[in-house]
Amino acid sequence: MRYAGLALAFVSSWCFAFSGPMAKYLITAGLAPIEAVWTRMAGAGLLLLAVLAVVRPQALRIPRSRLPFFGLYAVMAVAGVQSLYFVAITRLPVGVALLLEFMAPVMVVAWVRLVRKIRLARAAYVGAVVAFVGLGIVVEAWQGLRLDALGLLLGLIAGACCAGYFLMNDSFGDDVDPLGLIAWGMMGAAVVLIPFARPWNIPWDAFTASATPSEDGLTLPVLGAYLWMVLIATVIAYILGVNAVRRLSAAVGATVATLEVIGGALVAWALLGETLGVFQIVGGLIVLSGALLAQTASASPQPSPAAAAEEPVTVRA
Repeated sequence: MRYAGLALAFVSSWCFAFSGPMAKYLITAGLAPIEAVWTRMAGAGLLLLAVLAVVRPQALRIPRSRLPFFGLYAVMAVAGVQSLYFVAITRLPVGVALLLEFMAPVMVVAWVRLVRKIRLARAAYVGAVVAFVGLGIVVEAWQGLRLDALGLLLGLIAGACCAGYFLMNDSFGDDVDPLGLIAWGMMGAAVVLIPFARPWNIPWDAFTASATPSEDGLTLPVLGAYLWMVLIATVIAYILGVNAVRRLSAAVGATVATLEVIGGALVAWALLGETLGVFQIVGGLIVLSGALLAQTASASPQPSPAAAAEEPVTVRA
């Protein structure tokens, strides 16, 4: 089961890697970034709801006691990550904002150790830190850094929301269907983002055109890029990601997910013609090393002595 979880996490990170490059086709065609985010969430949510309503309607049933959990998942784990990152990049360099968001693995490890009182293998801690350092090299965080207090705060909150995504995926029980959680989470996020995206102002005719984001990039139909973003980079990516965390742990799953940045750079190189410099290559190898190191962490981490004295702790493998 552990190797299956690692495979799911790896494929999920590569599916997520298409989200940025595909969104560039929508933005080039005339959509604002927040509009692209809203169409992504709304399209994926509607698709999942329609499919589940036909083939697995029981997955859409929400236990009344779980309504707060579903609401928090939609607001924090989906809408929060997307919207806060978008606002952060308006005040910070993209690389710095991305680095702050992907502090999530370090935050997850800290939460698991300090709040859940679970003692992880040393590889989980070292892997998370190594991946974070490698990510900083990939995005060249030292380039153009300007200290904007609000931007830094928003980036950190986006990272906390991202950490919440992994922790929540690791915590719900058998009374919650993962597919239903993803479907309602995306639709809830779309509803939350309506005041910011203003879908009535979206230039819908852009989806009938083709776009070329850069001189060296490929020309693709905008509708094709959108469908790929919805099906591959959202629906499949989320489904695989949630199931990966269920088989691994929040700490390991979050660290492996940092491979999304490397995958995104490679996809951007192939589709958009964006070059990969020496820092991207070296940093990518360091991120990969951190992810591989984290996956060697024990599948059954032991609770700390203090927690064990109070009550037994069960950890999902």
